[in-house]
Amino acid sequence: MGKPADPYTSQYHAVIAGYGASVPEKILTNDELSRIVETTDEWITTRTGIKTRHITTDQETTALLASKAAKTAMKTASIKAKDLDLIIVATITPEMVFPSTASFVQQAIGAKNAWVFDLAAACSGFIYALSIVRQFMETGRMQNALVIGAETLTKITNYKDRKSCILFGDGAGAVLLQKADDARRGIIYSTCHSDGSKWEALNCQAFGSRHPASQKLDDPDKVYMDINGREVYQQAIRRIVDTVNECLDRCHLTIDDVKMVIPHQMNARIIESAAKRLKLPDEKVYMNINEYGNTSSASIPIAFDECARAGRIERGDIIILVAFGAGLTWGGAVIEF
Repeated sequence: MGKPADPYTSQYHAVIAGYGASVPEKILTNDELSRIVETTDEWITTRTGIKTRHITTDQETTALLASKAAKTAMKTASIKAKDLDLIIVATITPEMVFPSTASFVQQAIGAKNAWVFDLAAACSGFIYALSIVRQFMETGRMQNALVIGAETLTKITNYKDRKSCILFGDGAGAVLLQKADDARRGIIYSTCHSDGSKWEALNCQAFGSRHPASQKLDDPDKVYMDINGREVYQQAIRRIVDTVNECLDRCHLTIDDVKMVIPHQMNARIIESAAKRLKLPDEKVYMNINEYGNTSSASIPIAFDECARAGRIERGDIIILVAFGAGLTWGGAVIEF
């Protein structure tokens, strides 16, 4: 996105006025997974930091989780659905091919005056969506917007594949952004990047135009996510470190100025390695992957909601959000809460 010499020069800012999250009640533990695939609690915990993950029932869908998170965010901000101008749902597990998941959210919450769409940038989707809303609000074009990250990844998880099935959970998180002329609050910087040449590192190939539903798959497992763990690990650490450093640089900040870094919850080892390179103390890195697993675009807003409600971040604090995911995609945002 833009590269302002002074991140506070815009007249308006996109301020987080509300936040919410929704996860399924059903929990899948590592011990339960060990009865499905050859693994152990120790093996999973050591390599990922994950102990449990929330998983949907057949009746729970992406739009259902997204709508619940959206309602909580609106309630927190004291905003009515009729006052929403825009709803973006970041997801790679949409309600259906079309219409958009955001259309179902709009219907569920009664946001009849909003225009809506989905954004597919995998784990970076929430950051991408924040960047889009930031532009609209800084130009004065929009007053209230919902940004939602929502996923039902367990519906495309192969529970015969030990390297991937241990990682993923379901959930949704949302923030309600408001245009404000407060000179020292809101999203003060955002950045987004991608590298399509490395798409094979993380993918789910069916059923798009390359492998349409009308044709038999050469490999039936293409309906599930596929991950090159080593490639992802190396790329993720590098991109997270680069993005946080970029955010600090462009906003004239040091680590001492930052209250909390909230990363996408992909793997505890990746987060810890990146934090070590950035010389971030443990108390400045928020992690909840042990309870939720990797929820892709939903992980940052779920963590943000949990962090805010626990009092770990307060009004006036500087927060950095950072994500890395399939595409490859990555990005970050600096927020004065």
